[in-house]
Amino acid sequence: MSKISAAITGVSGYVPDYILTNQELETMVETNDEWIVTRTGIKERRILKKEGEGTSYIVNQAVRDLLQKTNTSPEEVELIIVATTTPDMVFPATANLVANETGLVNAFGYDLQAACSGFLFALSTGAKYIESGRYKKVIIAGADKMSSIINYEDRTTCIIFGDGGGAVMLEPNTEGFGIIDEVLKSDGSGAPFLHMKAGGSRRPATHETVANKEHYAYQEGTTVFKFAVKGMADVAAEVMERNQLTGDDVAWLVPHQANKRIIDATSSRMNIGSDKVMINIDRYGNTTSGTLPLCLWDYENQLRKGDNIILAAFGGGFTWGSIYLKWAYDPQ
Repeated sequence: MSKISAAITGVSGYVPDYILTNQELETMVETNDEWIVTRTGIKERRILKKEGEGTSYIVNQAVRDLLQKTNTSPEEVELIIVATTTPDMVFPATANLVANETGLVNAFGYDLQAACSGFLFALSTGAKYIESGRYKKVIIAGADKMSSIINYEDRTTCIIFGDGGGAVMLEPNTEGFGIIDEVLKSDGSGAPFLHMKAGGSRRPATHETVANKEHYAYQEGTTVFKFAVKGMADVAAEVMERNQLTGDDVAWLVPHQANKRIIDATSSRMNIGSDKVMINIDRYGNTTSGTLPLCLWDYENQLRKGDNIILAAFGGGFTWGSIYLKWAYDPQ
């Protein structure tokens, strides 16, 4: 019997209509377009302004489009995993809400939280269900409504993050396409440098925590930058070395869209030219769990069956990792 691998057979994405430009941010905090672009590469980001809607709204749009593109009926889907740092509620899982709202009546689902590495971790997890032979259609989504936990008076974070996300379909493959290898890491000692101070079981919400604005993302940018540059580059290089890949062998690097300088450092370490690096940070900013599927969605028409693709990410906590996969289909 041929070995079963988990292959991406379709990808979709969604970003809100509202565009928050650097020029608008200049009216909110002490910053300017040149400073933001030079240090991050970001020119604008999308913000979900719909009243009463959370991350599930983003995922719903992506899942519905994914079902249509892959000619899949909702009833066929057996599992959905949603990678997110900004779930609609503490419980139930956003995945459960999405399954209900998109008609995935036969799917079980749950959320996975690994900050900006969430989609990578979820993709790895979903692949195991496919590789076991038990499941045939699994949806992996990565999305965040980061605007819900960003303090727009804090220029260290508000210039970076945006809202958006995407989803992929995983199906069995016996031709050698799909997920080949992975290197996934975590280190909780990094928590003090990128986290949300209150709102969890350790420090539930109080009048004091709200007044002190402790329910927003907190980041020590310089420290995170140093860890991210080394972490993303190390795991991407490791997965290439383990599979005897050179820069020439890799068709695309799909990097987490946190900072253009981190992306450049990773591609340089991998000896991959800028023409083979997926970039959309200039238009979307950092959508946390959403950056990797949004890149695949943006670049889908340029991907070819058999392409060697390296995904890499680094997130708060710290979490980081890289996945090597062979693309399974040509443009529709």
